[in-house]
Amino acid sequence: MPRKSKDVYFLEIADLVSSRSTCLRNQVGALLVKDSQILSTGYNGAPKGLPHCSEVGCLREKLGIKSGERHELCRGLHAEQNAIIQAAYHGVSIKGAKLYCTTRPCSICTKMLINAGITEIIYIEEYEDALAAEIAEEAGLKFKRVDIPRRYGRNGTEMEKIT
Repeated sequence: MPRKSKDVYFLEIADLVSSRSTCLRNQVGALLVKDSQILSTGYNGAPKGLPHCSEVGCLREKLGIKSGERHELCRGLHAEQNAIIQAAYHGVSIKGAKLYCTTRPCSICTKMLINAGITEIIYIEEYEDALAAEIAEEAGLKFKRVDIPRRYGRNGTEMEKIT
């Protein structure tokens, strides 16, 4: 059996991380990796100690907000944000790291990743955000899409239930 590439290996872990997400719309997982070592992980969900959307419902759904719009009207943090926060919380430098993420980051996360010193983003699913693409190109941020099947998060089908 051939050995998996590092990109596939880390993306499969990001997909597993997404199984912890409590978002009702999309389950996203992220890893920050440097020198082939995982520095931090994150998934989308409410801040520590607060009720999750899976418990109180989705504000964005209630207000009829489309995907990609009005990010501030959500009780959850994005997976990329949580990965950055966890690294900072534990005093881990992520400068020069790569982000492995189940979904290409939005413009807010892209700006944070640029300022955090992330050099490359490897992802599974596309997320259409013209501003994110423009900003990333201006910053010289590298992107790579790897087409692997998602086992835990959305990929055009219902998420597998994890118990």
